[in-house]
Amino acid sequence: MTSFELNGEYIELYKLLKAMALCGSGAEAKHAIDEGIITVNGEVETRRRYKVRMGDRILFGDEEIEVVAAE
Repeated sequence: MTSFELNGEYIELYKLLKAMALCGSGAEAKHAIDEGIITVNGEVETRRRYKVRMGDRILFGDEEIEVVAAE
């Protein structure tokens, strides 16, 4: 599992995928979300601009990301 340090209240899902280098571009991240292959907290998420907050867990393929507070 990988951690993502969140600065602020939230980050949009497609931006998180891009920031974590799981997708090469915003368009690629949006396509992955549209395909229904991303889960947030165990449920498929198809909203590109879903607000990912501290404590959320995102699963994309074999990659699991836990969102934590920035230190």
